[in-house]
Amino acid sequence: MASTDAPPAATAATSSPSPPAAAAAAPSPAPEGKLSGKSSPKSAAAGSPRNPDDALDPLSGGHWIHQPVEEDNDSVLDSILSSTASLSSSIFEYRNINGRTFHSDKTNAEYWGPNDDKQLQSQDIIHHCLTLVLDGKLYLAPIDGAKISKVLDVGTGGGLWAIDFADLHPNTEVTGTDISPVQPAWVPPNVRFEIEDATQPWTFRENSFDFVHMRYLFGSIPDWDGLFEQAYAATKPGGWIESFEADANLYSEDGTVAEDSPMGTWTKVFKEAKKKFGRTFFPIEEDVQRQGIERAGFVNVTVKDIKVPMTGFPKDPKLKEIGQYSHLSIEQDLEGMVLYIFGEVMGWSVVEIHAFLAHFRKQMRDKNCHPLFPIRIVYAQKPEKEKD
Repeated sequence: MASTDAPPAATAATSSPSPPAAAAAAPSPAPEGKLSGKSSPKSAAAGSPRNPDDALDPLSGGHWIHQPVEEDNDSVLDSILSSTASLSSSIFEYRNINGRTFHSDKTNAEYWGPNDDKQLQSQDIIHHCLTLVLDGKLYLAPIDGAKISKVLDVGTGGGLWAIDFADLHPNTEVTGTDISPVQPAWVPPNVRFEIEDATQPWTFRENSFDFVHMRYLFGSIPDWDGLFEQAYAATKPGGWIESFEADANLYSEDGTVAEDSPMGTWTKVFKEAKKKFGRTFFPIEEDVQRQGIERAGFVNVTVKDIKVPMTGFPKDPKLKEIGQYSHLSIEQDLEGMVLYIFGEVMGWSVVEIHAFLAHFRKQMRDKNCHPLFPIRIVYAQKPEKEKD
């Protein structure tokens, strides 16, 4: 059975400099209708909803074109530089959607987020934010750092978690896997990166890792039970797994995030997208982590739920800093978070997407709005001895 910690308000760190200024005003919309070379449904006329009902339906992109929004000329803080590494030539044939690069569509892997520098810089900030959420820790599982020899980071992205773990445990071999070769070339000697699609059969030997870590895989896993089964096979007896996820559920506890607001619409669109995309953006709501980990055979399961401020509204300095970094990470690449799902999956045009994002930014910068999103960490142990 799983033990569950009561959901605290997000853990955070000390007060940081003043809240990051919001990103620049929404860019001028790109020509309507095409994202990745495929035609999205076009309006009857530029700037017109597809039908009169679209202007009333916030789930339709046309609704947001016709809602007035004031210009906001604030600029976001300078972002962390990020570099890329060359691991395989074929995977560099990236897919281009409205000037942004995504993982190649010539392979079986499919991921909704960009893999370019703008997105990697956002990931760097998210990594720092989530480390603050854990009070400066990289993980919660009770592993013995002096005894572990091999660690796997599934879906490593830009590789910061793997690099930080390798620095913290210099005698441990850390392997980070991802479908795109976007990790730095200069890394600690005990870390390496490999191209691996976690949704396909894993190439690692059974019982080979002391600790298997995975974070922020929401929207990318069609079969969570299968993922945890493969993690179980790869984990040594007595080893640990930790799954760190978030939901695309933006809400407030004081009614400042209305259902028909941009943030409320965000949640609804991602729920609709799951039906078409076949991958959930709500692993917490659907309890896929705990259930999948238990079904795979892990024991000593612990669940920790945390509410994270999306902006710097909290008065508590610790929570405020978390909210500031969360806000900064979103402002850094808000477009990248929605471009594929809203455009390729839901059929919104580029004009409609940018109109919505202008409204979203405006709500996010409203100091009277107090948005939160949930995260969940589940860690568990593989039995020392297999049951007969």
